Amino acid sequence: MIMSTPYSQPRHSARRPAAGIRPRAFTLIEILVALAVIAIALAAIVGETAQRLHNARRLIDHTLAHWVAMNRITEQQLSSSWPAVGITTGSAEQADREWFWTLKVSSTEDADIRRLDIEVRAEKESERPDSTVIAYLERPS
Repeated sequence: MIMSTPYSQPRHSARRPAAGIRPRAFTLIEILVALAVIAIALAAIVGETAQRLHNARRLIDHTLAHWVAMNRITEQQLSSSWPAVGITTGSAEQADREWFWTLKVSSTEDADIRRLDIEVRAEKESERPDSTVIAYLERPS
């Protein structure tokens, strides 16, 4: 004969819940809410990644365009001829891409110094330049 003491616990099968206790499962609503939260988080991550890639591409374009502008300035500095006041356009290749530049030469108060404004674009018809550089050039001696 088995006697029950106040400190002993009733025996239950490991497979069957105790009487009156049902195993708890996720409801369809809880699963849909969890999926919605995950979808929103993934959309935010994808959006942020796309923005970072766009910014990285823009930074690369800006850097390459700046190099094209600096090359034009260097060519003017190394040239023995004095640039005439006016606007000149052209193109240059940088990193296997064609870049379009516009060089505006202006006179200054000092007759021996010219102002060079260079705009470089990745697209010829683009309104906004990828890089703009201003330099001053002294008359060659």
